[in-house]
Amino acid sequence: MLITTNVKGKHPLFLEPGHAREAINALYFTQEKLPFFLYSFVIMPDHCHFLLKAPKENSISRIMYTFKRAVVFQVGQGALWQPRFHLVIPDRIRQVIRYIHMNPVKKGLCEKPEEYPWSSASGKWDVTLLSCFDI
Repeated sequence: MLITTNVKGKHPLFLEPGHAREAINALYFTQEKLPFFLYSFVIMPDHCHFLLKAPKENSISRIMYTFKRAVVFQVGQGALWQPRFHLVIPDRIRQVIRYIHMNPVKKGLCEKPEEYPWSSASGKWDVTLLSCFDI
């Protein structure tokens, strides 16, 4: 599932490197509490994209609630997120991964996806490698 969640008012909160790092920490904290497969992600200045697969017992709503709550706690700002998130079940997984990784390039934040530190494309973060049988 491709999930997009936006910062309230499109405020560029994650331009601050410490806040972007806390968002990634919150993502892994959430994965530890409510296990799911994380295939790709990017923390953009004012929104986040995640490609993940959740076991049936962990709903996407619960995962997103936990993630958003953890970010609010870590960043120390209330009313941080727009109340909802956008969910798409993609047909072409590899195109979605490319879309996620190219997001910072399209916004002019870097020249190549691997240069953007707050993305799974950077190689700094742990994600599940896709096989042809995943998702």
